Amino acid sequence: MKVMNLLRAQWQLLTTLNRSDRPWEMPLAAALASGLPLCVGAWFGHMDYGLVSSLGGLVFLYLPTTPLYHRMVTLMACSFAMSACYTIGLMSHFVPALMMPALIFTAIIVNMVCRFYAVGMPGSLFFIMAAAIGAYTPIEVEQLPLMVGLITLGSLLATLIAFLYSLHRLRVRAPQPVVPLPTPTFDFVIFDSVVIGVFVGVSLALAQLFQLEKAYWVPVSCLAVIQGASLQAVWNKQVQRILGTGIGLLVAWGLLLMPLNPWGLAALLMVLTFIVETAVVRHYGFAAIFITPLTILLAEAGTLGNGVPAHLIEARFYDTVLGCTVGLVGGVCLHSPRFRAVLGQQMRRLMPQRLR
Repeated sequence: MKVMNLLRAQWQLLTTLNRSDRPWEMPLAAALASGLPLCVGAWFGHMDYGLVSSLGGLVFLYLPTTPLYHRMVTLMACSFAMSACYTIGLMSHFVPALMMPALIFTAIIVNMVCRFYAVGMPGSLFFIMAAAIGAYTPIEVEQLPLMVGLITLGSLLATLIAFLYSLHRLRVRAPQPVVPLPTPTFDFVIFDSVVIGVFVGVSLALAQLFQLEKAYWVPVSCLAVIQGASLQAVWNKQVQRILGTGIGLLVAWGLLLMPLNPWGLAALLMVLTFIVETAVVRHYGFAAIFITPLTILLAEAGTLGNGVPAHLIEARFYDTVLGCTVGLVGGVCLHSPRFRAVLGQQMRRLMPQRLR
């Protein structure tokens, strides 16, 4: 009887749609922020450059609903963070042994900053994704400034679009007040960030141990799951992500079989972004169906047509399962009172008195 009640409750969570007051202009602006760089790349015949700039366009998703000055400061800070994380990832690519330490360091610092400044969803996710994708981007050393410049330009374009979008929305709806920052605590800012960063690094280490090709999706999946506010939230997110990703891989497979030219690819990515940003606040699992082909196309578009789509889909499925599994284990540890008491006590001894 308890098992049936548990299954019934899980099914209800999987089928519940949340209410949303997100205006339709927001997904449209997000689609433009990530899609316009692709159109520029298609126009000049450098789709690879457009894809890097499109990654920078994801900073638009961090736009708060506060007054204009606060929105712009937030977006500019996020633009710097996106470029910095991508740069660290690119630099670690030249020394494979540094990939895991660099990702752990980035995940810890980014999570600390996001928690200290109460950055809303998607939190540290896209910053870590930029670092992970950068680590698996095959470039020469002399191309490093070019790639960093491209993602920075994409972020700046997203900030400009956010400015114009904000001018429109603030005429229609008054901004939300800037909420004072919560008092930072050792457990929330430091302890949680260190644990999350270590498990994200462990997920990448396992991916390298299993010799998974371009395993950037493993730490991203791990981070997406472990960020749940509670153990139940971690479990729900893992189930929704695996189910959504499984269906999304089938969608991606169908899209990869299509004869897409650069302009068609740009239009497709813009449509997927619009759908994701419309659906993600209502049902994460449904949004994951479209997040999967979106991220695959963003990260792999430069090499599309050079391999068998089935192999790529299979690899991303294994990446997701491995990342979600490590994320679930990390979530169990993160929300275990005994784990927090034992490890937290040891960590406090290593910290200066004023940071405890």
